[in-house]
Amino acid sequence: MKISKIKELLEAEVLSGEELIEGEVHSACGCDMMSDVLAFVKDQAVLLTGLCNPQVVRTATMMDMRCIVFVRGKRPSADVVALANDSGIAVLATDMRMYAACGILYQNGLHAGECSK
Repeated sequence: MKISKIKELLEAEVLSGEELIEGEVHSACGCDMMSDVLAFVKDQAVLLTGLCNPQVVRTATMMDMRCIVFVRGKRPSADVVALANDSGIAVLATDMRMYAACGILYQNGLHAGECSK
């Protein structure tokens, strides 16, 4: 699914990486615990989270994620957005709750990736 489609479906605002929104993601992970995100198999995914600190971007970078969507109306600080921009990760923000946002993406064909055991 293209990041631009995620933007549309979630009625999201692009905070950074406008030039990246035609890129594809293959799966999604909705989580606020970055240790759980590390169990997610690398798969050019999108991360949906309400956690707004630099560790989110560092984790997404390690996991080869292409996009971070901040949910529940959360807006990361400028330094978090700059770190994502430097890492080549698109940053979106939506007012939707994580459960609804994940459900919409799943219903529209973006499925969960594999988790390592």
